[in-house]
Amino acid sequence: MFPRAFVFSHKDGLSEHVFQQILPHTVSQQRITEGHLNVTNFHHFSFTGPPMNVPPLIPTYQRTPVELPGIHCSPNRVTGSNRKRRRHNHSQNDLKKQCFSSPGPSNQPARNANFASQPVAGPVTGRDACNSYISVPAYLSPTSKPGGCVPSLREGSHQSTLNPSSVNDKLSQQILDLFHACEQQSDDLEKKENCRAVLQRDIQTIFPGARVFLGGSSLNGFGSRTSDADLCLVFEEGTGNHRTDAVYVLSLVRKLFYQLSYIERPQLIRAKVPILKFRDRVSGVEFDLNFNNTVGIRNTFLLRTYAYVEKRVRPIILVIKKWANHHCINDASRGTLSSYTLVLMILHYLQTLPEPVIPCLQRDYPECFSPKMDIHLVPGGPSNIPAFVSKNQSSLGDLLLGFLKYYATVFKWNKYVISVREAKTLPKNRCREWRDKFVCVEEPFDRTNTARAVHDKVKFDAIKAEFTESYQVLKLRKDLDCILPLKNTRPKI
Repeated sequence: MFPRAFVFSHKDGLSEHVFQQILPHTVSQQRITEGHLNVTNFHHFSFTGPPMNVPPLIPTYQRTPVELPGIHCSPNRVTGSNRKRRRHNHSQNDLKKQCFSSPGPSNQPARNANFASQPVAGPVTGRDACNSYISVPAYLSPTSKPGGCVPSLREGSHQSTLNPSSVNDKLSQQILDLFHACEQQSDDLEKKENCRAVLQRDIQTIFPGARVFLGGSSLNGFGSRTSDADLCLVFEEGTGNHRTDAVYVLSLVRKLFYQLSYIERPQLIRAKVPILKFRDRVSGVEFDLNFNNTVGIRNTFLLRTYAYVEKRVRPIILVIKKWANHHCINDASRGTLSSYTLVLMILHYLQTLPEPVIPCLQRDYPECFSPKMDIHLVPGGPSNIPAFVSKNQSSLGDLLLGFLKYYATVFKWNKYVISVREAKTLPKNRCREWRDKFVCVEEPFDRTNTARAVHDKVKFDAIKAEFTESYQVLKLRKDLDCILPLKNTRPKI
């Protein structure tokens, strides 16, 4: 688990004034300079935020824990009644102690500082692959590539040569060409990672011990050059009232952002999962920051493994996302499919073919993707999973056509739930999660419905109509341009 830090909630009666009182006040000018060294790189930007009574920036309490390769120390936990007693019977000194017990920012390199793993010596086979990596600080991690199919985070995405049978026709070649033109490049990922590292240092000035993780399409292998970036601010997993705490914490972070010259347009969205939206002036990347939504970190690395376990997965998914976006059925805020839901639908199709293209990772490697795994061990879980050797030699074009056909004519929307976790459809039951829902797609970890945004029958009918029409046209023409204008889809970068 991450270092323990206090979780703030309106129930606790903690006002912003009290919050400021529990932070260190007596610091040197040198610490202030060091705590905000990253901001000096952006002084040539002018930025004036709205007049707000924002809290002063306070340098992080400095602590230098010693952690050696091969040695992992788990922080102490407070559970049961002890946790409750600490939350409701605290004095000011207790709060100070909790705040100061979290380590300050580590001196990790900006590039891919999110995660790192250290291999264990000796041969690795079968399910032992999941346990052959232990977590160590990024600055101690080796530069060697892991033994599995998933590239290390330092590498980002990597080019891989497809079997000639996968690109043996015009449609397949169009899919591959569009994928290569649109896929996220290593420098795109590095821009996002640099901003993440700088943000973590600045956020630690008000929340010592907090960690900021990059997730979503930026890391899962399905991002494009124009993809936004998802960030997760983590104190401690599974504590407190998630939504109440998230709104309160993100409100404080938003006030901090008004003091940072490289951040513009911070906007707090008070949704079911509250997010803080903002733009990085330096890279131009749009970011969504959530709080303690750690299931997003878990599914990022599950999807990242699916992305690289078979070479046809990434091209197919990127092109289908482009197709769905072009036909306006890829926007959860407008009552259609989220990108995450769409990816799960594609993976489900690839899993359930008579000869599967991809395996069921959670069934075959349960230890690697356990929902109970400590969150800081999640990135190393799938490091040694081998590539999947599929007997299915379908071309990219055939797989795209088959995907459209499956959801246009085969899948029974009103009867079944899509489950990537079990690589099959599940019958709808009468529980609230699935009852009267138009689209049912199971989240692989918390088992909620990722497609709950599709709540209007008109939108649902429009989604089905796009699958049917595109399938009929593509079956006849075998030309990607007839369902996705390629000239307008390629990035203008």
